[in-house]
Amino acid sequence: GHVLGSAQVRLEHGGDVWVVSGDYFVSGAGDANTTCAPFEPVRCDVFITESTFGLPIYRWAPQTEVLEDMRAWWADCAAQGKHALLMGYSLGKAQRLVAGLATDEAPGPVLVHGAVARLNEAYRAAGVALPDVETVTPETNFKKLRGALVIAPPAVQDSRWAKALGPHSDAFASGWMRLRGARRRRSVDRGFVFSDHADWPGLLSAIRATGAERVIVTHGDEGALVRYLTELGLQAEAFATEYGDEALTGVEVGA
Repeated sequence: GHVLGSAQVRLEHGGDVWVVSGDYFVSGAGDANTTCAPFEPVRCDVFITESTFGLPIYRWAPQTEVLEDMRAWWADCAAQGKHALLMGYSLGKAQRLVAGLATDEAPGPVLVHGAVARLNEAYRAAGVALPDVETVTPETNFKKLRGALVIAPPAVQDSRWAKALGPHSDAFASGWMRLRGARRRRSVDRGFVFSDHADWPGLLSAIRATGAERVIVTHGDEGALVRYLTELGLQAEAFATEYGDEALTGVEVGA
């Protein structure tokens, strides 16, 4: 449910079953990521789970509502004679945005950065149906386009590439946009809370579905989730990694 190719690892030894989740997407709103296979709970004794958004404040609105907000922002940009630059990670996030926004209800044309286009082709080669969208090239004439939506990785912000779009408004799509400070530090016109990771209710539902009595929490806000699971009577512990704060980095981590 996270991105195309996401996988879990199941290990069995001496009658005990361990499962390492990797990154996964389960939403408390009941949404599914239509661009990859859904997260599948695997029954186990020990579950090692990610916790990128392991705090109760992270609760995703229904995907349809967020996409509608994006379309409204895009239409408003078009009405002002601007293009809309929507930034999201090239792997996973961008494909969800293309699938959700390049529809019959689109208020204008959809274009994508070359990095997104290459991954779109990889998705199509794997059998994922994505709408056809135009790739931005040096020959793209944005002066002749009206109200375009351009989907690109975060690294283009304030770059020469972005300036070539002409008048535009920019936005960032990520679960980190739930935090006002992250939105401010990103310095974007709009922030849309749209993630490829499980929210707090999604994490809890995924953990419950495994039936695990021992849960090892890693890669994120481990402390709060460990405390909550312990209060529920589970044997919970944290496993620290070398990952840093991804909320503000340019690393493409698919949040």
